[in-house]
Amino acid sequence: MTKEKSERKPILYRFLDWVERSGNKLPHPFMMFVVLMVAVVVLSAILGAMKVEVKHPSKDAMVTIKSLLSADGIKYMFIDLTKNFVGFAPLGLVLTMMLGIGLAEQVGLMNVMMKRFISAAPRQLLVPIIMLVGICGNIASDAAVIIIPPLAGAIFYAAKRNPLVGIAIGYSAACAGFTANLLIVGTDALLAGITLEAAKIVDPAIAVSPAVNYFFMIVSTLLLTVAGTWVSLFVEKKIGPYTPKAGFVIQETNMEVSDVEKKGLRNVGIATLVYWGGVIAVLWPKTSLFRNPQGGLVPSPFLNGIIAFIFLWFVLIGVVYGRKVGAIKTGGDVAKHMGNAMKDMASYIVLVFVIAQFVSYFNWSNMGLVLAVSLGNLLKAWNFTGIPMIILVILFTTFVNLFIGSGSAKWALLAPVFVPMFMLLGYSPAFAQVAYRIGDSVTNNISPLFPYFPILLGFLRRYDEDAGMGTVMAMSIPFSIVFLLVWLVQLIVWMVFNLPLGPGAGVFM
Repeated sequence: MTKEKSERKPILYRFLDWVERSGNKLPHPFMMFVVLMVAVVVLSAILGAMKVEVKHPSKDAMVTIKSLLSADGIKYMFIDLTKNFVGFAPLGLVLTMMLGIGLAEQVGLMNVMMKRFISAAPRQLLVPIIMLVGICGNIASDAAVIIIPPLAGAIFYAAKRNPLVGIAIGYSAACAGFTANLLIVGTDALLAGITLEAAKIVDPAIAVSPAVNYFFMIVSTLLLTVAGTWVSLFVEKKIGPYTPKAGFVIQETNMEVSDVEKKGLRNVGIATLVYWGGVIAVLWPKTSLFRNPQGGLVPSPFLNGIIAFIFLWFVLIGVVYGRKVGAIKTGGDVAKHMGNAMKDMASYIVLVFVIAQFVSYFNWSNMGLVLAVSLGNLLKAWNFTGIPMIILVILFTTFVNLFIGSGSAKWALLAPVFVPMFMLLGYSPAFAQVAYRIGDSVTNNISPLFPYFPILLGFLRRYDEDAGMGTVMAMSIPFSIVFLLVWLVQLIVWMVFNLPLGPGAGVFM
């Protein structure tokens, strides 16, 4: 008995094993939302027949759940099928962003840029640079998770440091800090679109810009870089030096940046300065057509069209770099690279089709509003609001994140309840979104169901053929814990001092 107990895995590892077994039983996100659509239809009919209703929070009227199996409901599901899909806010925003970002990625700019930043880092700044580039790597979407860990491992190995720790640092930065960034990227557009759809349940006239979390995420990026650097010292000391097994052949990672790639990066820097200098020059006059009638920028046509400005920038630097390295010779090459980037979005488009129907059914039936009002009233009755409620929402999201890897699928599932509930409790949609983003990030690097977990094991086994889940967990869990604590403290500070989350977006309504 004693021997059996001593050989048992630690409780956290057993919990993650259970997560893996349970998560593998979940259907594909597409089928999950098909099932949820059917559930909404059936529940709307049952609750509609029961005359379930609540008082509208801002109007002197009662809101009753409408049955999707009524005559009006059936006509709505058929007639508005296409409208629900093409009118789903995140679809256009994300596809537009990915046309630009995808072009830059297809011509090799993203790969070379990350490689250059990390390989050129001074020894004393190696870990902070890996952390910063890893956290900001979501500018290239999931590509950062594939690019940064092996680069970090190779640089650690060349520096006579443990390459396994380097890989863990790069992986944790790219995964656990996934939604933070110094720029507005595709993630901001995706989440803001879903948040907007959910916020319209309470206020149909509300606007949610992709920049609503920008200030918070800039600070998050810097704080997580510092915190991650500190944690890496602990992890490296705990793991110890690297000693490969006798006869083990290490697979080298190509760290070379060619002269033409360096010149391409130089041209990208010049083009960036010229482009954003031109944008500032256009915005500078108080009478600029991109300012509001009062001459301000919050709100303004500029913020409403921020995706277009960023899209054009990515197209510009993609073309500039592509022409220098020979990846773009004609205008047709630009279209070809954009088309290749869109191929990677095919599964997203299919998923969005069912997500859009689910969200639309939820809203049309009034189930979202009724559920949000009921939960809000319950929390008020229990006096469970403020910081305790926010922490509970974040912890709940971190738990769900262990099972469902797709950020868009999770937020599409949670936003129709969380966003209206936050609004009814006096918090802004931007604040609900930022709370979700924290939970959506911090457990990515320890989830055995995360799509890139098997790839991480492949990176580790370049240096240790016996590396397994235990190796990953021992090095990744400290980053998850510290990132969660840092983000919670930052969020509480934002709440207490009511700091702006982004341009025109505060904590409270």
